[in-house]
Amino acid sequence: MNQVLSLKGHFEHRKNRGRPGAPNLPKNATVTVVKLESLIRELTALKEYWKKQSELRQFTTKWLISAYYIKIAAKSNRIAGFLSTGKQPNQKIVGAKFDKRQGKNRHVITYLVDERDVDASIRHAQGAIEVLQKEFGGQVTTDVFNKGEQIKKINFKNYQLAKSMFQKVIVDAWYVEKFDVPVAKSTKNEQLVTLYDVGVNSEELLRGLGIAVTSTEFLNERTVKLTPAEYALLYQKAPYLIAMSVTDLSEFHPQDFGIGSNEQPTIPSPQNEPTIGVIDTLFKNDVYFKEWVTVENDPGLIQFASDDDFKHGTEVTSIIVDGPSLNPELDDGCGRFQVKHFGVAVNGKNSTFLLIQAIQRAVKTNPEIKVWNLSLGSDLEIDENFISPEAALLDQIQIENNVTFVISATNRRQGEDEEKRIGAPADSINALVVGSVNQKNQAASYARKGGVLSFFIKPDLSYYGGDKDQRLKAVNGKGIAEVEGTSFAAPWIARKLAYLIQVMGLSREVAKALLVDAAYGWQDKPADPDRIGNGVVPRKISDILETSSDEIRFVLQGTSESWDTYNYGLPIPLTGNHYTFFARATLCYFPDCERNQGVDYTNTELDLYFGRVKDSGTIDSIDKNKQVDDHPDYINEEDARDHFRKWDTVKHIAQPLKKSARPKKVYGSKLWGISIKSKDRLGNGERKPLTFGLVVTLKEMNGENRIEDFIQQFSIRGWMVDRIDIQQRVEIYNQAEQEIEWE
Repeated sequence: MNQVLSLKGHFEHRKNRGRPGAPNLPKNATVTVVKLESLIRELTALKEYWKKQSELRQFTTKWLISAYYIKIAAKSNRIAGFLSTGKQPNQKIVGAKFDKRQGKNRHVITYLVDERDVDASIRHAQGAIEVLQKEFGGQVTTDVFNKGEQIKKINFKNYQLAKSMFQKVIVDAWYVEKFDVPVAKSTKNEQLVTLYDVGVNSEELLRGLGIAVTSTEFLNERTVKLTPAEYALLYQKAPYLIAMSVTDLSEFHPQDFGIGSNEQPTIPSPQNEPTIGVIDTLFKNDVYFKEWVTVENDPGLIQFASDDDFKHGTEVTSIIVDGPSLNPELDDGCGRFQVKHFGVAVNGKNSTFLLIQAIQRAVKTNPEIKVWNLSLGSDLEIDENFISPEAALLDQIQIENNVTFVISATNRRQGEDEEKRIGAPADSINALVVGSVNQKNQAASYARKGGVLSFFIKPDLSYYGGDKDQRLKAVNGKGIAEVEGTSFAAPWIARKLAYLIQVMGLSREVAKALLVDAAYGWQDKPADPDRIGNGVVPRKISDILETSSDEIRFVLQGTSESWDTYNYGLPIPLTGNHYTFFARATLCYFPDCERNQGVDYTNTELDLYFGRVKDSGTIDSIDKNKQVDDHPDYINEEDARDHFRKWDTVKHIAQPLKKSARPKKVYGSKLWGISIKSKDRLGNGERKPLTFGLVVTLKEMNGENRIEDFIQQFSIRGWMVDRIDIQQRVEIYNQAEQEIEWE
């Protein structure tokens, strides 16, 4: 077996020197005067509509206008001529969702504009119509427009319209189907509502509409708890202000099934084991492992609690503390863990407000805890067009506090539709969301359908949570219980994640990448992403931190500080004048997120290129990635998302293992490279440094062990190479955690 290697080297950074050329139409497009006239009519009608909205005009002169696109629109395909007075239109976006028509997702993007924007848009469109009529016979095609020869001959001074604005308006007119007012759902059950950001204090805005709320009703600046009557009044007076809404605020339940016995095992006293935070139902303090648990039960809940209110939380914590003793077949080699248990919920319905407040308080007052287990979830399905407020706040907490939540993917109840989507907060993008499988590595019978915002893979990965064929064992106040549910899959992943971070000393980015990479293996796409995610994590931690003798696995950590973060100096060992390796790589990062951006939730995209350095100085990436803007085969947004997981926070690329595969040729530099391209969604120039973790595995085609050659070659080129020796790092951890008594 080979140990995983940790590499440390220097990454270079460079800005994107490329400049966008003139706007172009896609292949076979035609823009007509009729289309421009239609957009002008819509903008004119919107202008009249907003002038009549007296409720909003008493607070602001801003208007909300939604652009309905004909496709999922990349940033470069979004409007640049319309609504472009002052700031660029991309900087005026306050929301985005998908409108599914004819089986295809299309962007609906909402902009915050003013009357000047609309007047200028109408004026520019009228100018473009005049140019089309006099210079192009009423319409222009891709061939004529993109060649630009006819456009160059036009004297635009005659039209009081700049050439660049004409080009922008024409391209906008192709990609935008229509302009309209934002549309909200009409329902009697909405309670948790997020308002569009119109530059006005939300509490004052609601009071002006006759809805008296206090600051205690707000989850954040624009998300407020309303009664059904208050929601109805808001919908009647200003439905356009409703960006998102969630039904039945208090539908959070423990995620488990189970039966029990009275047996209680034994356990030694804790020493210096790492601590995992657990946020769950109340903890029963008379179990055999109570010495391993620091308990903070909510006193307000204990006062009226029944035995059932202690059951779920105690069972979850029992697996984190002593899961391998209770379930020897799942012994992961991670040992035991101490737990700080926050009992903040009861069996049944629980308040999102109270839950989120408790989580914020727990994380802030316990900065030493880096991994938190959350096995509570909503029975209600997540929305397809926005992240739940609970998940968004968890994402924010993880960014601000450098912690990771491990969250159960929620269960489908007996008799419920098999297509039922997962519930909040399992739509947290930055968290490790865990689904459950049976002993055959098939989705458990209670698995719900994942996928978040029609794109992100959730659950992230899966583990054994018990099923009707073989339940797990956990302990509650009454003894050992046979249990099943995603609640009991998540703690096993929390154990592995905490071991990698706290005992092995790895960053959360590298630790997450190792888990996802191990679940993926050598497949290039997950087999059942909606229910199992990226795959099933191996049982033994050694199977993650060690490889077979014909494999070399190394990890890297870096920070993306500019458009391109790169190192072209990886001396992968040669065999003669060829490379005899298959390769795979997994990248993970934790980006800032904006719930108000709807389906465009993550602010930053990291795009991975890994492979041989060609004579041209570019990387021949193992997945043939062609997303770079100046690449001659630049691809559209849908294909980039589908083939290269654009905007996903996990990137996995792999070459398939083939017996007939031939060694790869060597280019002149005889080196491999890593390039990580960063894209800023909002385009406001506020790019922040973003830490990433990368795991690379090389498999020798002929079964040879080349790890010594690898270490030698990398050391010669100045790389620091460190073997991740499990036993050695455990000893270092134990020594570091010893208490020193000063005489």
